[in-house]
Amino acid sequence: MGEVKPGEDRIDHVSAKDALDGTQGVLDLRGLKCPLPAIRTAKALAAGAPGTVLTVIADDPLAPLDIAHLCAVEGHEILAREGMAVQAVHFTIRRGGATAG
Repeated sequence: MGEVKPGEDRIDHVSAKDALDGTQGVLDLRGLKCPLPAIRTAKALAAGAPGTVLTVIADDPLAPLDIAHLCAVEGHEILAREGMAVQAVHFTIRRGGATAG
């Protein structure tokens, strides 16, 4: 994978096409501030098929609240949440079946 600038969307470990086909991808949003982590998470989840699993890494202090709210409102399932002591929070999210609108 080529060089990525801070705050640029990065989906690692699988190709972007695979991330949309229900396999797991990683969206690295470190360096972005509210509301961008939630907006880009919503966009990535909306592009995926129901059941797609996405791990989101964000270091914005409001990301835990914003991403949890996004998942609750849009029907996505938070499978795991790790960290946020000093560095970043990692969410693993399964896309819900409803179409975001």
